[in-house]
Amino acid sequence: MLTLETDLREELLRLGSATVYEAAGAEGAIDPAIASVWPGARVCGPALPVQCSPGDNLAVHLALEAAEPGVVLVVDAHAHLAGYCGEVLAVGAQARGVLGLVIDGGVRDSDALERLRFPVFARGRSIARTVKHEPGRVGQPVVVGGVLVRPGDVVVADADGVVVVRSERLNEVLEASRARVAREDQVMARLRAGGLTLDLLGLRRPAG
Repeated sequence: MLTLETDLREELLRLGSATVYEAAGAEGAIDPAIASVWPGARVCGPALPVQCSPGDNLAVHLALEAAEPGVVLVVDAHAHLAGYCGEVLAVGAQARGVLGLVIDGGVRDSDALERLRFPVFARGRSIARTVKHEPGRVGQPVVVGGVLVRPGDVVVADADGVVVVRSERLNEVLEASRARVAREDQVMARLRAGGLTLDLLGLRRPAG
């Protein structure tokens, strides 16, 4: 599986999910209903995809055994709101070196997740219990929030949302993101000098 050095993860987080999404050609944005559970949560890393049966979180427990340090769990829980992950799994995940969780489903123990500083992006919160009967799937492609996620695809998640970059496009998207930021820095300087977005972004229409 693709591994990301700390410096590269931090750079992608500085660039931000919105910039990375635009640089990727508007590809990979997960449903915005899947959002950070606590303020300031942010995470970047290669995806370990997981698919749960509805109302059953055994696959998440199995994923912790399979997880390599530095991955982000990306879980298809079929948009079902129940407590698929809480404090217990978060502690276990951190001990295994898992960087965070993106789940199309529900979580609970929100205060504990924030206290642990374990980044979680979920469709919602729910105290409803889950069972542990069906093994689901771990390490196979899943669709989460409308986006196909394969093992090693790169997740960038922050206050703006979650974007998934196909692993084979990472270098291309990274360079495009850097170039986009450089262009925006120039635009910002001209805006501060009194320029108008109509002119700087080429939005003026010919008169008449």
